[in-house]
Amino acid sequence: MKLSSKDLYAVQAIFDLAFHAESGSAQIKDICERQAIPARFLEQVFQDLRKAGIVTSKRGPRGGYHLALPAERIRIGDIVRALEGPVHLWPSGRSREPAESSSYAVAQEVFKKLSSGVEACLDAVTVADMCREADARGIARRPPPAYVYAI
Repeated sequence: MKLSSKDLYAVQAIFDLAFHAESGSAQIKDICERQAIPARFLEQVFQDLRKAGIVTSKRGPRGGYHLALPAERIRIGDIVRALEGPVHLWPSGRSREPAESSSYAVAQEVFKKLSSGVEACLDAVTVADMCREADARGIARRPPPAYVYAI
């Protein structure tokens, strides 16, 4: 199984929100700068994450995105499923069983179990786990930028 760039960017962005914008929201441009993610791409990713209830957004000068759930409740599997759907290691193009269906059924069952195992691994890690790992590595939390607003 190979995760897409979209999946990896989504995990990085959610981690960024949890780690660097602990108590508030973050704007896409700030996340993109910290994580080296293209802004247009991240906007599309956040739309899927918003639909899945992982992030919420607020418009306006002090707006941005923030986590809809505590980091302890957001699993990496939730992020991947929000973008890709359930994990299926069995080829989706196989619609007909071959003449020797017993070997097909055995292989299909094995790949179903493998798919469940991959999902379990993705669900075993939360965004809070990533934040603890970053703290353990001594990664500094960056305060939100101070925006100046003209009155």
